[in-house]
Amino acid sequence: MTEEALLQGCLQNKPSAQKELYLRFSSKMLGVCYRYAHNREDAEDMLQEGFIKVFSQIRSFENRGSLEGWIRRIMVHTCINILKKNKKFNESVDLIHATTLQVREDAIPSIMQAKEVVECIRLLPIGYRTVLNLYALEGFSHREIGQMLDIEESTSRSQYTRAKGMLEDILRKKNILLPRSSEWMAVAGRR
Repeated sequence: MTEEALLQGCLQNKPSAQKELYLRFSSKMLGVCYRYAHNREDAEDMLQEGFIKVFSQIRSFENRGSLEGWIRRIMVHTCINILKKNKKFNESVDLIHATTLQVREDAIPSIMQAKEVVECIRLLPIGYRTVLNLYALEGFSHREIGQMLDIEESTSRSQYTRAKGMLEDILRKKNILLPRSSEWMAVAGRR
């Protein structure tokens, strides 16, 4: 089924089209949710809530950009809203120092490295992890993140810097060897 036919079927509330849309995008979107969730069950709950929003808001899709990108944005906002509701993103860890990483985006990592790096990102405190995901992986600006999380832009920047430093320490302790130690964002799937 083409994306246009899929979209038209969903606009007509056809269960077969809704099922196809879910099957086509659910595994990628579960990965998005997993980066924000505490565990797989929470990620699955976020995914389900996100798809409920997708189906209820499908009429607002204006065919600007990709359908997948539109769904991803809904998933990210759903995850953030759930974290805000539970006030989990306010958790913070005070670091003595954080280092700045130089990122080469042309790295081509192995699948195993990507999984290891994502798992290391999941070890970060939820506040750090959320800002890191939103900025480094989803491409939101610190201003947008501040608005989404109801925090100052400078707090977003600070959380991001600390998250990078903590992530580099975790990668080093786990002896995860990247072509360059600073290529974790490329490995984790930065767009």
